Amino acid sequence: MTQNQGTALITGASAGIGAVYADRLARRGYDLVLVARDETKLNALASRLRGETSATIEVLPADLANANDTRKVATRLQADDITMLVNNAGTAIAGPTIDMDPERLEAMIQLNVTVATRLAQAVAPGLAQRRRGDIVNIASVAGIRGDQPAISVGYSATKAYLLAFSEGLDSELAPYGVRVQAVLPGATRTELWAKGGIDINTLPQEVVMETGDMVDAALAGLDQGERVTIPALPDIADWLAFKTTRAALGPNLSHRLPAERYGVAKSDETLLSKAS
Repeated sequence: MTQNQGTALITGASAGIGAVYADRLARRGYDLVLVARDETKLNALASRLRGETSATIEVLPADLANANDTRKVATRLQADDITMLVNNAGTAIAGPTIDMDPERLEAMIQLNVTVATRLAQAVAPGLAQRRRGDIVNIASVAGIRGDQPAISVGYSATKAYLLAFSEGLDSELAPYGVRVQAVLPGATRTELWAKGGIDINTLPQEVVMETGDMVDAALAGLDQGERVTIPALPDIADWLAFKTTRAALGPNLSHRLPAERYGVAKSDETLLSKAS
């Protein structure tokens, strides 16, 4: 018999990555809170999983573009039974920034950045107090490829934020026994592409991962203790080398004077302080 793992709340759970997480976590012994706008799809998924697993499943319809609905989900995350948040809800807009509808761009940033942060912040204190639990943030390899955006610069920027937020939050919560994992999928066969205006079938199919494979790899990464999981990456040493190179910049990112390579004249204030 599978041991009960507590309750996982999954956003964007009605389809794609979120629905697969619901399936896999229910089979791992989690009860579920399923969050999405489409109540019909949520109920259908909940009905299937109740029939196939022993999980207790709660359907929580919410449009996370709506502040009141976001507050409703945040409140649910503060309950004592929650042991995992899968921050999966997100959206994408394709194309050059100069051609985008400003309101759609702002809405993407709101959902991908502000709402994801709000929900993580809502669940974190309880997890820390109970000294157990996981926050899984679905980011993207786009977050480390800002100079080569597959969808758009704005989308890549939101995922870069989510990666940085995840790494920093993990450092804060690790002393309390809470794990924060950033998952960085590459191209994955989900509805996000079509909603963003891109036909995924136009991409080279050797770079497109099936949703089930992506989630299975992400969960395996979590089991292995990874805090950043890139499902397609063959060798984790490549990511560790990237982190090492990034860390090596640290001692030289902030100094009293500009680097000599800029040839900038020292300010009067600098000269006066030396004279005194």
